[in-house]
Amino acid sequence: MRYALISDIHSNLEAFTAVLENIEKSHIDRVLFLGDIIGYGPNPNECLDLLLEVADLTLGGNHDWAVIGKTPDDYFNPFAKAAVDWTNENLRKDLGDFLMRTRATDTFDGIQLAHSSPLKPELWLYIMSQTDAIENYQSMEGDVCFIGHSHQPIIMEFSGPESVRASRDPFMTLDQDKKYIINVGSVGQPRDLNPDACWTIFDSEIGSVEFHRTPYDIQAVQKKMEDAGLPRYLIERLAKGR
Repeated sequence: MRYALISDIHSNLEAFTAVLENIEKSHIDRVLFLGDIIGYGPNPNECLDLLLEVADLTLGGNHDWAVIGKTPDDYFNPFAKAAVDWTNENLRKDLGDFLMRTRATDTFDGIQLAHSSPLKPELWLYIMSQTDAIENYQSMEGDVCFIGHSHQPIIMEFSGPESVRASRDPFMTLDQDKKYIINVGSVGQPRDLNPDACWTIFDSEIGSVEFHRTPYDIQAVQKKMEDAGLPRYLIERLAKGR
């Protein structure tokens, strides 16, 4: 089975549609979404409508839940908070009702999924280092857990509870004797200094993980954000991949 794992679209319709075009050409069996469909960008309703058409599973992220009041937003920086408030004012009620029913973690075909981390998923913890990964090791339900949240694609490979290696290789065949936490990257706002949309293919038959980068019309998104009055900082960072 070939799974497309996507995360952190953040109301970026241009990035999302470009990725879906690539997915259609990649012989994908299932599309799994790991949270944060909204926040930051200018097209929350359009992105959610499209996600409901294509995703076989949808998790909620911290921005999704903050917009609908399901999680606090007092820790957000002023730019993110401004986007949360704008999205709250512009999100359709039926889509907000859908997000209210989402979970922060789930399994699909035996694959563990979380927006932020397998450890305390509703606290929105980040896995940014090998130490962070080790703290999550005991919370893994199987050999692989896919996450989003940090917007940075990375593979954390565990040889044991105190031994982890980080890899950013674009392709890896997983070792059946090891465990993995894999961040699938961000479709709508990458933060690894590459502005192209990022998404991931997991092939369960051969046990491989492959990061994909998809260019999209960043200037079109920036123009819509400017017209919506969203913060300049959020507009400019899209082109920098940060």
